[in-house]
Amino acid sequence: MALFPLDPKDRKYTLMGLRIVGDFGATIAVPVVLFVLTGQWLEGKYGHAPWFTVGGFILAALLSGKMIYKKAKAYGKEYQELDKKDGNKK
Repeated sequence: MALFPLDPKDRKYTLMGLRIVGDFGATIAVPVVLFVLTGQWLEGKYGHAPWFTVGGFILAALLSGKMIYKKAKAYGKEYQELDKKDGNKK
């Protein structure tokens, strides 16, 4: 027996929400980690600490923001289609 039993209709929305959380988390974390590590490597090679790391973080934040915006629009359309299938026209 589940702690919080879900109606089969609600299951689709819950799974979509979990997919969005995971996708957005990876979309934010991966570029930040890669760009910051690259910035630290460049600082070790050329000096100028902490400017490469700060620059890498800013670039990663801008890139992540742009990707999140595009994905949010796509997930919004997907949600509307899912909502239409369930007959919840608003």
